[in-house]
Amino acid sequence: MTDGLDDQTQVPGDLATRGTPIGDRVAGLGQAVEAARGRVADALLDDVAAAVDKSTGRLRLSARHTVVAIAGATGSGKSSTYNALTGLELSSVGIRRPTTSWATAVVWGSEGAGELLEWLGIPPRHQTMRDSMLDTRSESEFDGVVLLDLPDHDSTEVAHHLEVDRLVAVADLMVWILDPQKYADAAVHDRYFKPMGTHQDVILVALNHIDTVPVERRQAMVDDVRRLLAEDGLPGVQVLPISAKEGIGMAELRAEILRRVNDKRSTSLRVEADIAAAAGRLEQAGGTTPARELPGRRVEEVEDRLADAAGISAVVEGIERTVGERARRAVAWPPFALLRRGEDDAPGRAPEVAPLDRAAVDTTIRALADEVSEGVGPAWAPRVRDAATTRLAATGDRLERGLHDVDLGSRLPAWVTLVRLLHWLLLLAAVGGLVWWGVAAVQGTREDLSEVAGLPLPAVLGVGGLVLGLLLAVVGRLLVRGLARKRADQADERLRGVVHQVLDGEIVQPFGTELSSYAAFRRGVEAARA
Repeated sequence: MTDGLDDQTQVPGDLATRGTPIGDRVAGLGQAVEAARGRVADALLDDVAAAVDKSTGRLRLSARHTVVAIAGATGSGKSSTYNALTGLELSSVGIRRPTTSWATAVVWGSEGAGELLEWLGIPPRHQTMRDSMLDTRSESEFDGVVLLDLPDHDSTEVAHHLEVDRLVAVADLMVWILDPQKYADAAVHDRYFKPMGTHQDVILVALNHIDTVPVERRQAMVDDVRRLLAEDGLPGVQVLPISAKEGIGMAELRAEILRRVNDKRSTSLRVEADIAAAAGRLEQAGGTTPARELPGRRVEEVEDRLADAAGISAVVEGIERTVGERARRAVAWPPFALLRRGEDDAPGRAPEVAPLDRAAVDTTIRALADEVSEGVGPAWAPRVRDAATTRLAATGDRLERGLHDVDLGSRLPAWVTLVRLLHWLLLLAAVGGLVWWGVAAVQGTREDLSEVAGLPLPAVLGVGGLVLGLLLAVVGRLLVRGLARKRADQADERLRGVVHQVLDGEIVQPFGTELSSYAAFRRGVEAARA
C-alpha cells in the first residue's frame, strides 16, 4: 500500500458502499488522507488506508452472516463459554490451552460462508458447519452466525497475540470474557479496550465465573467492571454476569448475541466504528483546530506594512510635489516663472524609491506566518512557517526589483509642453508688438501702421499677447491642479500593485495552499465521523 487511499478511495464506488452513508464516510476519509500526504507520516496514512480497506472489504462479503468473536484471557472460561454457546465440545477447557495459533469457527448456515471464512483466514480444518452435522438440535435461531473462538490474548505465544489482534480488527461483534480475579488486568484494558472507544456498539462483556462470587457482591463487581470500561472510554458497553459452568446468565448472553445478530446492523456498525477510529487517529496527528481562511483585511494590513518598509508614501508625496511644481512652472506666464525659479528646491530632480527596509519586511512576514500557523493543525504549521522563512530573501529581492522598475510618471504630459511653447509665442508677440508700437511712436509713423478693428496692429499684438498670456496662465493652472494628484495616485497604485503581486505570489498563495489543504483535511475528517 504505497499510495494511501489513492487506491482505497475506489471503495465508495463498489456496490457494497456506493450511495450509502458508509460510502460517504470512506470518501471523506480518502479526502482527509489525500490532503494529509506530505504532512502526516506516510506510515500512519498507509495504516489507516489498510484498516479501512479491510473494514469495507467485509461489506463485499456475505451480508447474511454475522461474525461473533469470543475473546478472553487464560483461565477466563472463554472456551467453556464458547462450548456452551455452540452446544459442542470444540475447545479444550482448563489451564492448559491448545498451542495452535489459529482460531476456530462454528458456522450456522454454510451457504455463502466459504468466502467469508477465507477472508477471515480460518482454515477448513478449524471450521465446523452446524448444518452439516447429524444432530437433532434445532439451531435455526443462530442461523447466519459465525462464532469464533480466539486464542488467549495474554498467551506467551506471539502468534496467539497476532491472531487475536487480526480477528478483533474485523469481527462484527466482539464478546469479551472477563474473570472475577483478573477483570482489571491492564493487558486487556490498555491493549484492547482503551483503543476502541469508537467501537462500544459492537462490544459485549461477559463477567464469567460469577458463581465463585458471593451473591451479595456480584452486582458491586459488575458495577466495578462498568466503571473500568467507562474509564476506558466505553461507558455504553453492556456487562453480563455469567457462569458457563453452572449455566448462570448464559440464556441472557445468548439472547443478547441473537438480538444483535437479528438486528443486522453489527456489520455496518463495525465498519462505521472502524472509519470513525481511523478518522480519530488522523485527526490526532493532523489537527483538531477548525479550518479558517486568511482574511483579506489581514492581507491588506500586511501590504500596508510592506509599503511602509519600501517608503512608498514618501515617494508618492515626492511625485505630487515635484510634478506639481514643474507643471505649475511650465504653465505659468514666463516672467512669473523666471521670478519663482530660485524658490524651488531641485525642481528638476525626480523622486526615487528608497532602499527596502529588509528587517521590517522579514518581521512582518514572520508575524503573519505565526498567525496563520495558529489556524492550522500541528502537521500543517511547520509547512506554513517554512513557506515564509524560505521565501524571505526571494520576497525582498522581488520587491526591490519590482519597485525600482515602476514608472513613477514624473514626466510632464505633452500638452504642458505645448502650453509652455504657446506662452513663449504669446510673450514674443506681446514684446514684439509693444516694441514695434514704441518704435513707430518715436519715428512718428503711427499713422502708417495697419489697423485691426480700428486699433494699430502693433498695439493689438502687444496687448493681445499680454492678455492672452495671462489668461493662458490662469487656465493652465486650473488644468494642472489635478495633474499632480493624479500622477501621485497612479504611482501609488503601481507601487502598491508590485507589493500586492509579490506578497501574493511569494507568501499569500503558499499560505493559501496550506490553509486549503487543511480545510480539505478537516472536511474529510468531519465527513468520516459524521
